[in-house]
Amino acid sequence: MSALRSDVEDFLFIEADLLDNWRLKEWEALLTDDAAYYIPANDDPEGDHRSSLFIIADDRERIHQRIIRVLDPNCHAESPRSRLTRIIGNVCIREVQGEFVTATANFVAHRYRRYERMGEYAGNCRYILKRHGESFLIKERRIFLKSHELGSLGSVSFIL
Repeated sequence: MSALRSDVEDFLFIEADLLDNWRLKEWEALLTDDAAYYIPANDDPEGDHRSSLFIIADDRERIHQRIIRVLDPNCHAESPRSRLTRIIGNVCIREVQGEFVTATANFVAHRYRRYERMGEYAGNCRYILKRHGESFLIKERRIFLKSHELGSLGSVSFIL
């Protein structure tokens, strides 16, 4: 199991690097055709996106459209682009079911924007990864933010 954890950890480090460096098209290539990206509200972190309030509840097409919007030079929310640094740790394998691996990790993401105070986002990620050759693809990516109140974090105009 430790070899699998190490492989998953390496994959998550690569993903973080792609996101931090705005290589979103390359990041998008890591997604399955039916991928989902969720950030639930703090009051119902295990809720269903169809019946609970979510900060982000994107299916594959919405993820694609989000990438197009945020990479557009006219995207005022990210012009100039935020400088991002993520730290990923405590990677754990939670379940292996056939070709799918459920893994969790802790993260801290720092966001630096001109004329704004630094934003710090801390939480946990839960991934459902699909084996793909020697690596993985992301079927589901769920972010659980730790802050008690989300308003002070500012917009999540980048892919957390």
